[in-house]
Amino acid sequence: MDPATTTRFAMAARLLAQTARSLGLVAPGFRSPPRLVGADRTVQTRAGRPTVAIRVRGRAWIPVLWDMIEGVVAANALVGPPAARAREALWSAVAPDRATAPAEPIPGRVA
Repeated sequence: MDPATTTRFAMAARLLAQTARSLGLVAPGFRSPPRLVGADRTVQTRAGRPTVAIRVRGRAWIPVLWDMIEGVVAANALVGPPAARAREALWSAVAPDRATAPAEPIPGRVA
């Protein structure tokens, strides 16, 4: 298992925010952990600013990235082809060796 760390989380958050802005999307804030007990990811909007909270501790890195990217998609209410294009660009920014999202959805996640 390739573990998630807070350092990797912070670096990915900066890259995802920059990429979101470059795509003309709202760049959400990122934090860890979610306030909702048992949640891996939550998205809240306060005063027009979305915040994506991700559980990092005890998780593998790819599922954490998946949740961060899906948080950006959800914060921008993207669906269909615009969501797919955003996912591809976001994955390329944080995992250039992957180029796209994992071929198989992360267990327990809705794509």
